[in-house]
Amino acid sequence: MTNRRALRPFAVGLLAISAATSVGRAQEGVVEDWPAYGRDPGGSRYSPLAQINRSNVARLRVAWTYRTGEDVGKSVVGNKAAFEATPIMVEGTLYLSTPFNRVIALDPETGKERWVFDPKVSRTTRFSEVTSRGVSTWPVGRAKHRGPRRIFAATIDARLIALDAATGKPITEFGSGGQVDLTGDVRLVDRGDYQVTSPPAVIGDLVVVGSSMGDNRGVELERGVVRAYDARTGALRWRWDPIPTDPADPARKTWKGDSADRTGAANAWGVISADPDRDLVFVPTSSPSPDYYGGERIGANSYANSVVALSASTGKVIWHFQVVHHDLWDYDVAAQPLLLTLARNGKAIPAVAVATKMGNVFLLDRETGAPLESVEERPVPKSTVAGEEAWPTQPFPTVPSPLVPQKFSAPDAWGATPADREWCAARIEEFRSEGMFTPPSLEGTIVFPSNVGGVNWGGVSYDSGRGLLIAPTNRIALFVRLIPRQEYEALRSTEAANRMTGEFGRQSGTPYAMYREFLRVPSGIFCNPPPWGTLAAVDLATGKVRWETPLGTIPKLAGVPGSGEWGSVNLGGSVVTGGGLVFIAAAMDDFLRAFDVETGRELGKWALPAGGQATPMTYRLRKNGKQFVVICAGGHGKMGTKIGDSVVAFALP
Repeated sequence: MTNRRALRPFAVGLLAISAATSVGRAQEGVVEDWPAYGRDPGGSRYSPLAQINRSNVARLRVAWTYRTGEDVGKSVVGNKAAFEATPIMVEGTLYLSTPFNRVIALDPETGKERWVFDPKVSRTTRFSEVTSRGVSTWPVGRAKHRGPRRIFAATIDARLIALDAATGKPITEFGSGGQVDLTGDVRLVDRGDYQVTSPPAVIGDLVVVGSSMGDNRGVELERGVVRAYDARTGALRWRWDPIPTDPADPARKTWKGDSADRTGAANAWGVISADPDRDLVFVPTSSPSPDYYGGERIGANSYANSVVALSASTGKVIWHFQVVHHDLWDYDVAAQPLLLTLARNGKAIPAVAVATKMGNVFLLDRETGAPLESVEERPVPKSTVAGEEAWPTQPFPTVPSPLVPQKFSAPDAWGATPADREWCAARIEEFRSEGMFTPPSLEGTIVFPSNVGGVNWGGVSYDSGRGLLIAPTNRIALFVRLIPRQEYEALRSTEAANRMTGEFGRQSGTPYAMYREFLRVPSGIFCNPPPWGTLAAVDLATGKVRWETPLGTIPKLAGVPGSGEWGSVNLGGSVVTGGGLVFIAAAMDDFLRAFDVETGRELGKWALPAGGQATPMTYRLRKNGKQFVVICAGGHGKMGTKIGDSVVAFALP
């Protein structure tokens, strides 16, 4: 095998699968492309293709493998690299991006390389994140455009680049020589911490882009400004700051004093959704800075930790819904807002489903933001930290049911052995653990679910025919401690600090630094009961979880009895198909899996050459109706899965 070369497909069987062929012929009117990150602008991650279905999926085989040739180890931050891209398929070509933002076009039948564009992202800059979840294309749908189709890529060094889809060459009339510098109007604090990791949203003639940033560095960080650019020229059409500066903005009143002027972040690092018919974009926002201490940003901090509906034409706020008030737990809205239609009282209601790190799912009216099911503001624990004013209540949806447990204390301690359980129970007793939304403290606090989720950036997929929302979840406990500034300065250079296995955040501009780590015994077994990762289906007609199954395994624990049923921490999403299948990798064990969408039964799994921390996609060739399932398998540095550079396509023999 050589880099940047398609491998030969598996040998073709002598007999065609008659059932698959007949299904393929029945789909002549089905759209075969995957033109956006979530297949459609609203992020359903659903394809009607059914050539691969429950009756034949066990016969799926590797059709081709492409190697990008990207050696992330040559970067000073290669240990952070993650190949999280989902390719798009449009007009007969696959397009994808690598962790260092090389954009690649492939033949969808053979995996043969058509072109590569390298934006020359620095390998010596210490980026906070090294990943790209994909690219976007314009025009969308049947929109008329004179000139070449464009591929838009946003980079980890904060550039927006327009490429000719046929050649991979920059569109010179876009911006300056084919690109726009996204740092020009930003309060830039740390060059490697202001980035873009998700594909831009494309709506009409606009390209809408957010940002990703390391938000535990301090108070006065970069602002999480969302901007829209003209898809033809790259001219700025509007900008929206999620931290309100206009005294007339009602959200300004939820920030006490001048805290809104000092604070940064509240950025949109996840995928933005679009509704072209309603001229709306739906922006998922993060915590304001820093994550774990809010004494410098007193108030509810509206627009942060929210889904905000903006007018695509003007950037004006139409409505917003906040899922966490005054976030102290790193509970960003990481998942792409899912646009769907729900039946309520005999009416079809355009809706938005917001899946959260807390494991809650909020169902909102798409036009007004009003909850479609009752949401209760419930009292939550108070802060014991001087200077902090934790918000007294938090929103809880009554429907759907939570996707994960939301309380964990010493009596719940778990372990593979009695000694493990005793160790975990004793450790938990030392900390605050009064249920979800227990504020960080000086003695230490259990955060459960952790900042990994619940539902993370992999988001949810939706089978509209069955009314099922498919969600990968995490359920692991995190220990967080605030460290007084003087103690932190003395600690960080000591031998004790070097032995600590978690993560420090300096939180400059506050009285406290932060330390966090997952709560687990030295062998790596988590202290909360498994499963630690699941795949679940929620019936939106009833609000109940239809089925739930452990997702994947943790290779390090393979020798421990029972570990095959414990599930795995996972990062990545699912795709659901008209064939009654859910495809997902995401777990730590380097497999792509297929599940029955009706029951959750695993129908097959296929080894990947590296970690599959990405969301798969599927498409059909127009010339012969053959369906493929494709996933990027390049691993995840921070997660510790096997690193590689493969794009793998599966098909029936």
